Amino acid sequence: MTTTTVLLLAGLGLVIIAGLGAYAFTLWKEVRRREAFREEEEQRARDNCLENLELVASALLQEQVDITEGAWRCKVLLEILEPRLLEREAFRPFGEVHARTRHLHTHEARQALSPKARFKEDRERLAVEDELREAVLEAARAALVFRRDWPASLH
Repeated sequence: MTTTTVLLLAGLGLVIIAGLGAYAFTLWKEVRRREAFREEEEQRARDNCLENLELVASALLQEQVDITEGAWRCKVLLEILEPRLLEREAFRPFGEVHARTRHLHTHEARQALSPKARFKEDRERLAVEDELREAVLEAARAALVFRRDWPASLH
């Protein structure tokens, strides 16, 4: 093998290595860009959940929404933020209302019920609401404090 061939092969090797290095750098930048985008989306989703939690909790306290519906919505929003939040004593009423009313029919399924069955479900829902009203309203107040103190309130 001549010196010229060796130099050509070494040069070709360097070009290939430089090309692969540039490609790796491009991929690394793309990964960083996507991670930043994902983090931004997660932050936006958290902010949206917190805003909705504040709106629903306020609506509960102002009696603009039924206890059952408000409790369900708060439960879902808290689960989205951090599922362990429902284990907190302050937020347990949301989970309890959900557990005691999740078997009740909604929307089209409710409309398909006979008037007697609908009335029976309404009585059951109202009994749960009467029993847990104060606990749910207190949980709504705690949700507003949680929102105000975010993110320190998470821990």
